[in-house]
Amino acid sequence: MGCGNRFEVVYKEDNALIKGAKMVLVDRATGVHYLFFQSGYAGGLTPLLDENGKPVIAR
Repeated sequence: MGCGNRFEVVYKEDNALIKGAKMVLVDRATGVHYLFFQSGYAGGLTPLLDENGKPVIAR
């Protein structure tokens, strides 16, 4: 599986006021959900965690 097919965007929200976007990605290889936030030229990626601090995993 190549990198181009590894992640699936399951949610996307654009904001023209801050020139940014929020996305929830799912790693198809591991099932882990990630939150990606972009604002202008800056951005960040972090795994989504449940109430116990464990990564949210798609089943």
